[in-house]
Amino acid sequence: MKEEKLKTITNLFEGSEIRSIWDSESEEYYFSVVDVIGALTDSSNPRNYWNMLKKRLIEEEKSQLYTSCVRLKMKAQDGKLRETDTLDTKGILRLIESVPSPKAEPFKLWLANLGSERIDEVFDPEIAIRRAIEYYRNRDYDDGWIERRVKAIINRNKLTDVWKEGGISEGYEYAVLTNEIYKAWSG
Repeated sequence: MKEEKLKTITNLFEGSEIRSIWDSESEEYYFSVVDVIGALTDSSNPRNYWNMLKKRLIEEEKSQLYTSCVRLKMKAQDGKLRETDTLDTKGILRLIESVPSPKAEPFKLWLANLGSERIDEVFDPEIAIRRAIEYYRNRDYDDGWIERRVKAIINRNKLTDVWKEGGISEGYEYAVLTNEIYKAWSG
């Protein structure tokens, strides 16, 4: 695993240092629970706050958040690697929902809006397509590139359906074939 700063998450926490690690096996980021709690609560001792919150979650039988914690070594303030409670992205968002703090409210509102948007997309998939196009445009991709990208996704899905019918499942062979498509598409 590789420790790195994930700028997006740090920006969400108004510049507070949130340590993160990328796990290439699970293809997930893991974030320091204590760092997130420190950013949300301004607690003088976020570790103690986390310990009290864990107890409360267990008492309220909401311990699935605590049980999904993964202890990973992260660089501490003294420069040494220390075991740290971490959660993946979904777990961190659940943690934010559990923290009673005025600083957590903007996140909770953001999550509610995001959930509402995704539900709208279930009923009208064109909303998701328009969102994807807008996402690419905001990153300065031209319409020709966006059109080719959308067509590539459609064609890749057709091809992978043929592979599945031929007995290739989502394993090593599937990954190799998909990688070759991306190489050919992206140059």
